[in-house]
Amino acid sequence: MTPGVSIRLSEIASHLQAQLIGDPDCPIHRIASLSEANPGDLGFLSHERYRHQLTDFRGSAVLVSPRHQGWAPEGVHQVLVEDVYLAYAKLTQLWRRHQSPTSGPKIHPSAVIHPSAWVDEDVHIGPLCVIEAGARIGSGSRLMAHVCVGEGVSIGQRAVLHPGVVLGADGFGFALNQGQWEKIEQLGQVILGDDVELGANTCVDRAALGDTVLETGVKIDNLVQIGHNVRIGAHSALAGCVGIAGSARIGARCQIGGGAIVLGHLQIVDDVHISAASVVTRSILKAGQYTGLFPLDD
Repeated sequence: MTPGVSIRLSEIASHLQAQLIGDPDCPIHRIASLSEANPGDLGFLSHERYRHQLTDFRGSAVLVSPRHQGWAPEGVHQVLVEDVYLAYAKLTQLWRRHQSPTSGPKIHPSAVIHPSAWVDEDVHIGPLCVIEAGARIGSGSRLMAHVCVGEGVSIGQRAVLHPGVVLGADGFGFALNQGQWEKIEQLGQVILGDDVELGANTCVDRAALGDTVLETGVKIDNLVQIGHNVRIGAHSALAGCVGIAGSARIGARCQIGGGAIVLGHLQIVDDVHISAASVVTRSILKAGQYTGLFPLDD
């Protein structure tokens, strides 16, 4: 947390629409885990399995569910919320707003932006970014260092692209010609909806024909590969090192664990959860939890 930030418990409780048990004027300087909290910190009990960490809790206050309010040590202020992990997420957003604003220009002088690209006035573009011809970037988006936005790529509002993201690289398309590879030029685009977040060094390839599409609210971790003509439905989340092969269709609100692979041209319906390191070799046409792991053996 940024040094110097101090938020009263009453403001925290108001922001979370929570019940406060304790001193409303108590200043909180940091959000911390239960095991690392010190005086002036606020911790959070996100699951019952961590109850033992409350025994030696040294922080000033804790986020807890109303059904667990008796678990906090004597003298610890309590902020009661039904969904502790969601409240923790909202609290980090409050903290971010209290941090000192980033100094310097919205567009770093080292960024290279093609004259035909359209960049909203409210966009932050970091060092050494490249925005190619015809690209469009919506309001409130943030591009961190070394992001490359290819020709014709369209990015919605409030997107967050972490360092090294590449949008619109050529999809992997080649035709075999007498033992040699003939390149298939990738003539399509990449389209990102609003509130999409892409982790560091993630690549989203342009379509061969048509569009590669990430719909509203898609969240993608670091080092993820999205092949050409893939479509990912709204509010789906992909963890690190996932690979989605070309022309796969992922539904809305899907969750794909780290290192999982989805083969090309498959369809996955809405609300499917795929465990880490699974390999999806056939379409999934019913919502649910799917795992395809082989135990490690010698």
